[in-house]
Parts: sequence; C-alpha cells; structure tokens
Amino acid sequence: MNISTDEFGKLFTTFEREAFRLEALDDYSGSSNPEMIRAFLAGEPQPAEYNQQWVDDVRANTEAGKRMYRVHVVSRPLTDYLRFELGWGYVKNQAAGEEFFILDATDRDNPVSGVPDFWMFDESQIASMNYGENGKFLGAELQADASQWLEIRNVAMRNSVPFSDWWAQYGE
Repeated sequence: MNISTDEFGKLFTTFEREAFRLEALDDYSGSSNPEMIRAFLAGEPQPAEYNQQWVDDVRANTEAGKRMYRVHVVSRPLTDYLRFELGWGYVKNQAAGEEFFILDATDRDNPVSGVPDFWMFDESQIASMNYGENGKFLGAELQADASQWLEIRNVAMRNSVPFSDWWAQYGE
C-alpha cells in the first residue's frame, strides 16, 4: 500500500525502539542537493548546516534511547555519489548516534541482491522505497508481512562490518 510523504515521515517520529534501513543503491543523487555533491567533489569544506535537520532528528531519537541503524550494500570502487554520502553524510550522522554498517559485495555475491531499499520500524512496520533514475525517491509502500524483511535485515547485518572499520580501510 502506497503511503503519503507525510505518513512516511511520521514513521520516524512514532517508532518506539529501533529504525533500520537497508540501502541498496550506489546513486541517490536524484534525491540529494546537487550543490552539496559538487562542493564535496571539489574538495570544499562541509557546510555546518549540511544535513542538519536529519542529524537533529537522529540525535533526538538516540538521546531518547531509540536505535537508528542501517546497512549499505556497496561495491568498490565507490561511485562519486557514495564517496559523498559516506564521507559527508555517514561521518556526520554517526556523531549524532546513527549506526552504519557496510556490506561490501566487491569480491563476493551480494546476499541481499534484488531487495529494494526499505526502512523497518520496531521490527513490525516496513516501508519499502521506490526510486527512479539517479536514485530519485518516488515514494514508499507499507509491506504487510514483516517476517521476510526481518530475515533480510538479519542476513544484511550478519554480512556487514561497522562503517568505521570499513571506512578506515577503504575510505578516503
């Protein structure tokens, strides 16, 4: 069932324990600020306000004892967009308490191949996400059966490593 942008947004304020995301794409530039991507690629310093609303939301949730975490499936070499997302987004969001894990499928099969991006809230509400060209967010759909999504999350987590460890080895 498709949900409105407002309904999707409310899921981030009404969850009680944890919010998990699987990111499967290597380009979300269609959903991002092109000026920020350009600035990153040009080697400019990260503006203090970059992604600040999300950081504030994450901090409020984590300070309230809620867990926010995600696994991103990647293959090296990273796309320019992924270098931007990981280098500016993950590093900043991590400081607010969001946890990141990397499932590096460079030298092995991707154990969650074909699975769309999704958010899972409290292991019960699943919103799969639809994207168009260049990762332009098109909307989300609530999924009825949580069990298959729980297993996908578990497989992704078992096959991933903490972002900080992966970034120390493969990041910039």
